[in-house]
Amino acid sequence: MTTYDMPAAPTAADRVRTHSWRPRPAATPELLGMTGLEILRAALDGRLPAASIMSTLGFRLTEVDEGLAVFEGDPGDHLLNPMGTVHGGFLATLLDSALGSAVMTRLPAGTAYTTVQLGVHLVRPVLPGTPALRCEGRAVHVGRTTATAEARVVGTHDGKVYAHGTTTCAVLRP
Repeated sequence: MTTYDMPAAPTAADRVRTHSWRPRPAATPELLGMTGLEILRAALDGRLPAASIMSTLGFRLTEVDEGLAVFEGDPGDHLLNPMGTVHGGFLATLLDSALGSAVMTRLPAGTAYTTVQLGVHLVRPVLPGTPALRCEGRAVHVGRTTATAEARVVGTHDGKVYAHGTTTCAVLRP
């Protein structure tokens, strides 16, 4: 039996992936006074740091508006599962980010949310060479205590649906 343990130092055949991120800012009165849409717009234009999960997995926020959040992600062989396809967790994280952010765009200042239910449907395999994927999330309902949203992951190269999902979020008022 052969063991495929990684050597102590990378070899010429190994791949290395590094990433960097800016730390999350302190909860200042200015930040607490921003609506969810204002926070996401500030992250989009670089005035606030992006969520660190995005650099970790290789996706980015590309568009926000009232009730809408769009992310694009880059599949690759660093995201493979044991079967050689991109791990479903990448798609689930892309969906969760777009779904939650779509809800966030409709929240007033000082209000937060947390995902309490995430439904994911993976309908097409993502291969290591698959070009960028676009995930568009739309808020369906944002109430005093709960919110729901739906999203789709589509290929930027072929327009095919790779995954779709829904969420229920708890709305956390001050």
